[in-house]
Amino acid sequence: MGEGTFKKVGKSAKTLYGPRAALVCGFSATEQKALMAFLKRIQLTDLCVSFATESDSGALLKDLIARPDRSGQDVDSGLERAIILSGITEEELHKTLSAYRKNDLPVPLWATLTPYSESWRLSALLEELRKERIAMKKKK
Repeated sequence: MGEGTFKKVGKSAKTLYGPRAALVCGFSATEQKALMAFLKRIQLTDLCVSFATESDSGALLKDLIARPDRSGQDVDSGLERAIILSGITEEELHKTLSAYRKNDLPVPLWATLTPYSESWRLSALLEELRKERIAMKKKK
């Protein structure tokens, strides 16, 4: 991995990088159904949602995020729990994160697709997100 830079996401109508999609990792089939119901409640039904499985860990993010809607659904995943979003607005991102915290859903790692991260393998992104979570907990 090279060094990327973090940039705070605003709250505007600006659209984030990539296709309008979500890649979901590490959710059981039951949790996937709850997540889809949540997305419907917050009116993100036009989001193309695909579900990664263990066999996807070596795939590039740009290939996974481009999969057809509902790919991999109803298959339990033992990957690190994460949701990678792309192509939504900054407003939608903040609304989604805020609403998610208020629901009884499993806590994932969160990421947005970037021109830099789209060439990463899923396993590398999940490891980086896990390290970031640990580092943030140490700062508290």
